[in-house]
Amino acid sequence: MSKKEIDQHSGTETTGHEWDGIKELNTPLPRWWLGIFYACIVWAIGYWIVMPAWPMIHGYTHGLLNHSQRDAVTAAVKALQDARRAKEKELSVATLQQIQSNPDLQQFAMAEGRTVFGDNCAPCHGSGGQGARGYPNLNDDVWLWGGKLADIQHTITVGVRSTDPNTRQSQMPAFGRDGILKPEQVDDLTEYVVHLSGRPANAAALKRAGKLFADNCAQCHGAQGKGDRQFGAPNLTDNDWLYGPTREDIHDQIWNGHGGVMPTWAGRLSPETIKSLAVYVHSLGGGE
Repeated sequence: MSKKEIDQHSGTETTGHEWDGIKELNTPLPRWWLGIFYACIVWAIGYWIVMPAWPMIHGYTHGLLNHSQRDAVTAAVKALQDARRAKEKELSVATLQQIQSNPDLQQFAMAEGRTVFGDNCAPCHGSGGQGARGYPNLNDDVWLWGGKLADIQHTITVGVRSTDPNTRQSQMPAFGRDGILKPEQVDDLTEYVVHLSGRPANAAALKRAGKLFADNCAQCHGAQGKGDRQFGAPNLTDNDWLYGPTREDIHDQIWNGHGGVMPTWAGRLSPETIKSLAVYVHSLGGGE
């Protein structure tokens, strides 16, 4: 049988329950806490009545206010589109050069391009366009396919090695992996490419690799290794390397022939948005 009594230490009545000599105190909750608790219950019931709350088999209860967050977002997007429609129309008929020469239109294109870049391009090129290993730096003046406004617009539109039928297309052969060249020949070519960038290289390897380069590499990179934008072939005489500048990096590229993919944005972005994005990328510092 439970027996209630007054605890001698706290002066609080017990519940009469006792476990191993430990007695449970009957301490009531504070009135302010109970008041808030009951108020929350009342508020919750009111919310269920006036707001959408209960899921149904084919929908949900709309509540007295019939509020829809989806409708609110749709209305906000439409209002934004309506506000931008006039500028979008100007973009659609303006050339890239006209956009750049019109401060008001350029400001609009830059703002739109910055937003689109952050949503679609930054995951690969970085938030500031600084690039990463295998992803071009858009802040420098090194452009595989050209850095003029029209070049950038076209690259964004069709992509590189993408699904677009008119995509930019280039292919670095995997000279080692596919057995086109012997391992020692790849080693010699590595020394030759290192030499092209102005660094010391093995003299004997350079003599052996001259014909190898002319037969296998010069068609795209040029006899002097200066590259060719027609083929998207990089300049091998500078110190800008998409996949790394070390001997190991260069050897790996010759051996495996890495080639990234840039998606086509035609169909995903409107032509006006692509113009804005081209203007923004051109402004990052490396545009020609």
